[in-house]
Amino acid sequence: MPTTKNITGDNPPTTQSKLVEVSMKKDHEKIWERCLEVIKDNVSQQSFKTWFDPIKALKLQDHVLTIQVPSQFFYEWLEEHYIQLIKKIIKKELGNEGRLEYSIIMENGFQNANPYSVKMPTSNAREVKNPAVSMPIDVANSPIKNPFIIPGLRKIKVESHLNPNYSFDTFIEGDCNRLARSAGYAVSQKPGGTAFNPLLVYGGVGLGKTHLAHAIGIEIKKNHPEKTILYVPAEKFTQQFIEAVKNNTVGDFTQFYQMMDVLLIDDVQFLAGKEKTQDVFFHVFNALHQAGKQLVITSDKAPVEMAGMEQRLLSRFKWGLSADLQTPGLETRIAILEKKMYAEGIDLPKEVVEYLAYSITTNIRELEGAMISLIAQSSLNKKAVTLDLAKQMIDKFVKNTAREVSIDYIQKVVCDYFDLPIELLKSKTRKREVVQARQIAMYFAKKMTKSSLANIGAHCGGKDHATVLHACRTVNNLQETDKQFRGYLDDLEKKLSIH
Repeated sequence: MPTTKNITGDNPPTTQSKLVEVSMKKDHEKIWERCLEVIKDNVSQQSFKTWFDPIKALKLQDHVLTIQVPSQFFYEWLEEHYIQLIKKIIKKELGNEGRLEYSIIMENGFQNANPYSVKMPTSNAREVKNPAVSMPIDVANSPIKNPFIIPGLRKIKVESHLNPNYSFDTFIEGDCNRLARSAGYAVSQKPGGTAFNPLLVYGGVGLGKTHLAHAIGIEIKKNHPEKTILYVPAEKFTQQFIEAVKNNTVGDFTQFYQMMDVLLIDDVQFLAGKEKTQDVFFHVFNALHQAGKQLVITSDKAPVEMAGMEQRLLSRFKWGLSADLQTPGLETRIAILEKKMYAEGIDLPKEVVEYLAYSITTNIRELEGAMISLIAQSSLNKKAVTLDLAKQMIDKFVKNTAREVSIDYIQKVVCDYFDLPIELLKSKTRKREVVQARQIAMYFAKKMTKSSLANIGAHCGGKDHATVLHACRTVNNLQETDKQFRGYLDDLEKKLSIH
């Protein structure tokens, strides 16, 4: 029987409190789980997944629950949006003395040392006096005057170079980009006034980095028309610097950039290996950051993977938030196409839109380009946009990558043909018609894709490779003995053919 069960009023208070404290320390995870249950009922499912799932309960001591959050960005977002809810729940669980403390994982910019943690109470980040925290975070909001600006230099009007088509309204949100979009939107509401400065957005080609950078700039311009905003690709920044060196106007070049309130640098990886350009950008970065100006940077790689960049620059990139853009899921790809169709005032058959979304999986730019090419081809050849036309065009547009249909698309075609929900195909049900459809999907996946048997099985409800092999043998046997079944396969092969 646990010791705490034998505590009576005869125990000395000090011993009792120690035993209770030990018991409470063991219960920190359970208490946080109870808190999460209440939070889940008070926020949307997606908000819960984004902001509360990554949190870990570390300890409970003296009525203080310590939770670990992955970054300063999380801490500030929770404080700004959810603190009243969290405080109520903590007091309910721990009593009126109950308090919350954050443990924040911080990047250490010195000699690639390991990340370290700092403690933050539930109060506004700017009121915290802890120098270990305020060094990279509060300096952006300090009243330090920019030493590089020449007194009396007149502020000139600057063209922002923002593309009005790349707004938040046209940026489709999905699991692949939710964190980056949320951070970008928060920055646009309070530029230079948040802990995520700089905001570094990174990801592969055609995933929306440039779009998001423009969207942030457009939203800031709308909310803060008095601010000077400049979007510039890193390649253009380099060219301008080379011209300044040639013309002996490096001082003017530096001063111009230090006058910006918001600087959006796109594709910063182009500065790799260019020591002099990195040096001048380093000074521009420092001047803007110390003056509380907002920096937004995009890159095709995370800071830890950037080769040819000075360590002092990389450490500064880590001061704020690094958010990645991932490959969009199927639903997001369909939503992107529908949004593009609406913007262009065109209408495509649902089956064509779905085929495009299933066929082009890695790149939003290619996805939109394929749709525009399809419409152009339809218009030039005076042909209606059909599934057959889409298949022909995709074959030419994506070439080798599109010659192989995806397992997801095969499953969709098979389910549509037999009028079954795709969830049922992926379930564990043993109903005859579902089993047959599942086996046919496995058969065509093996025949038409380069996927391994294990991968095909994983797509079909977590089956193993032996089940896939059995399915292929069954289908082969049935098509030799059952005329109707062979007709099913012929119909489906025509629908799946991309030639």
